[in-house]
Amino acid sequence: MAALETIRTKFGIGASIIIALGLLLFLVNPSDIIQTIQSASSKYDVGKINGKSISYQDFEQEVKALADVSEMLTGQSASSEQAQRQTREMAWNNLVDRYLVIPTIEKAGLKVGQQEQIDMFIGEDISPVIASSGLFLDENRNFSPALVRDFMENVANDETGRGILLRNYLQNAVRSNRYNEKYVGLFNAASYVNSLESKNAVAENNTTADVSFVMVPNTYYPIDSTIVVSSSDIQKFYDAHKDNFRQKATRDIEYAVYEVTPSTKDIEAQNAEFVTLYDEFSTAENVRAFLQRNSDRQWSDSWYKGGDLRSVNRDIDTFVAENNSGVSPVFQSGETFYAARIMETGNVPDSVYVRHIMLQGTDARHLADSLLGVLGKNNFSTLAALYSLDSGNAADGEQGNLGWMTQNAMIPGFESVLTAPIGKPYIVNTIYGTHIVEVTKTTKPVAKKKVAVFEKATLPSKETYAEIYNKANILAVRSAGKYENYKAACDSTGVYSRPMTINEGTDTYGSIGHAKEVTRWAFDNKPGKASGIITVDNNYFFVVAVKDAHKEGYAKVSEVAENIRTQLYREKYSEKHCKDVADKIAGLTSLDAIADKLGSTVSNLSDVSFSTSSAPTTEPSFIGAVAAAKEGVITGPVAGIMGTYVFQVNGRETGAFYTEDDAKAAQARMDSYHGQMLLPLMMDKTVDDNRARFY
Repeated sequence: MAALETIRTKFGIGASIIIALGLLLFLVNPSDIIQTIQSASSKYDVGKINGKSISYQDFEQEVKALADVSEMLTGQSASSEQAQRQTREMAWNNLVDRYLVIPTIEKAGLKVGQQEQIDMFIGEDISPVIASSGLFLDENRNFSPALVRDFMENVANDETGRGILLRNYLQNAVRSNRYNEKYVGLFNAASYVNSLESKNAVAENNTTADVSFVMVPNTYYPIDSTIVVSSSDIQKFYDAHKDNFRQKATRDIEYAVYEVTPSTKDIEAQNAEFVTLYDEFSTAENVRAFLQRNSDRQWSDSWYKGGDLRSVNRDIDTFVAENNSGVSPVFQSGETFYAARIMETGNVPDSVYVRHIMLQGTDARHLADSLLGVLGKNNFSTLAALYSLDSGNAADGEQGNLGWMTQNAMIPGFESVLTAPIGKPYIVNTIYGTHIVEVTKTTKPVAKKKVAVFEKATLPSKETYAEIYNKANILAVRSAGKYENYKAACDSTGVYSRPMTINEGTDTYGSIGHAKEVTRWAFDNKPGKASGIITVDNNYFFVVAVKDAHKEGYAKVSEVAENIRTQLYREKYSEKHCKDVADKIAGLTSLDAIADKLGSTVSNLSDVSFSTSSAPTTEPSFIGAVAAAKEGVITGPVAGIMGTYVFQVNGRETGAFYTEDDAKAAQARMDSYHGQMLLPLMMDKTVDDNRARFY
């Protein structure tokens, strides 16, 4: 130690670390250290694709690039949780393509050359990725190779770098799409059905049998003590079907949850506050401003008819339906208080047919005034074609037609069209620009009202939060970080402990969402551990205990033994049952006699064919036996899943309802299925997806 101190003083901390690491390697197995370092580093990877580790930082960079491209393509940022999830999925698929799919396809000898890629952009073989993007459409909404060429030639001049980002995205998408087309085409070409196979398929589907049979159902319970499934049977089955027992990492947990809900005192206080504000709501000149300050529900310009407000509150809906003016009493539903004020009444249609001319720029208002002065009944679509920046809307073949609108399917800012007179154009300003708008027809107007709804939900007070937190804290303190203490504490406090098996993607517990923090804690701790308080959405307090952990990979034999035992028991029972039936009916020569002996009845089944269309409706073993059986001969018994069968084929009939075209269509469906399975099979053992750890 003295020597280390001397070196540290003379050469600095760096040398000390190097020497200390050397001593550590001397004392500890180097492979253990390497494994620990790899484990620590892989913890921050979102996955591994074909041997390539994908770090969180690299993945986030891919996601950001795609989000930027999406914004350029759609004009909207991926702000919602669903949009972000979709962007992450696209980013992951891009990485799978880059590191697995394309290299695998190239190993098969397929290539996409440089000239081929150019041809897919501006040549004779335009990629559907480019043609369907909507980026390169001319004034007639037709795809224009000239616009693609112009984009490619000038993209380097874009100082923001967004153009290059878009170009790279398009190039990768075009290249990936062509690789996949070629690969699927290769498999489809290999799926060749010769004339003999086609003829057999037609014959099998056109040949049907009329069958009489006796079925004795399998009764798996009570358990037959003479059927033994040994440990060696289970192990043998496990070894033969090991891939069926691959699993993702899971945790068996138990948790108690305390929901923060308003107390009776909180509800009484909210009631008193609501009543105090009620008079102001009843007389306020600016109801919109009042609601903005005081209500959970803001002002809406919507018109309501009877039944429309039922989803808000049934009492409110009844009041509005029965009155044309005034303010409702205070209504309470659970912990929420309501009042309504009828602001306006009128006859308003449910739908209106709208057309518009959209203008932008500093001179838009002046141009709109000028056009408004020259508009007539017959020149609206002509002026829309000449001046409107919205060239994509031409409902019913006329430029400028937006079609039917309702207040639930409305361009923001166009709300006035619901009460606008028919055939009288006027000017509207929206976030998109200045519009000349005209309503050309409407549905039949009905009585409706504009209603201000004052709504206030009761929130838990600080005292309530503290009280519920203390209850959760009692359980957490008594658990003292241990599972057995947690179980005892639940019993002593009368708290219900919920069992659950979770994976790394679990973020919902019962009806409680956004609970990923609970999952992270469970995966960061070993079996036997109990948590402190984990707060979710500032409204739920969790106390969690880990009962057991299952690593990613293959489940242990002990973990799946009961499922295997059940399956093997059923198989052995079916075999034994089949043998017992054979012994009972030995020497019998008619189905009626066999049915009497077995305590069953004779049933009939017609149009039985050995085809993919009929097999799922009946037991496969029974169908196969019928296809191979001789006519007029009692056959069986045949062991099935539902029971044991003894049958006789009474006759066969050959039809012509199944044609070669049907056979080709069936093969095409099979090829399509195989094409869909290519990627999952390719990813089966080459992709580890750990994104659930982070999102």
